[in-house]
Amino acid sequence: MEEPRVEQARLQREIENLLNLRETELLFDFRTVDGAERLDLVTVNPRHRQSFLFRTETGRDRVEALQRMLDYVQNYRDRESSFTIQWRALGEPELNTSYFRAKHIYEALDKLTFGRDMHTITVYSVVLNPIA
Repeated sequence: MEEPRVEQARLQREIENLLNLRETELLFDFRTVDGAERLDLVTVNPRHRQSFLFRTETGRDRVEALQRMLDYVQNYRDRESSFTIQWRALGEPELNTSYFRAKHIYEALDKLTFGRDMHTITVYSVVLNPIA
């Protein structure tokens, strides 16, 4: 059995590789909630420098939370719908387009607004994308 930190690093690299994202575009945010380890996987868009929730998982420890995240990443495209959201940040002139996988429209909006004041962005449209 690998040392937990080594296993954690291996799982994080595997998730990064499956998502085809660089280390600087993915944040593994851990915290303990009610005795369990919670992992918020956050993506960072380098173009408009905004971060969004990709997925939350929990486990007994960091390794278990990462393993659950890896399981999700391996199959999420088959289990969730694709949404396109057009939005603008307060005080910014540019309209942005972001893409999310979610079970429903409210979850997609929660991922967009994760960790920020909802009054700092304006959402112009949310579209459920057709299945390809």
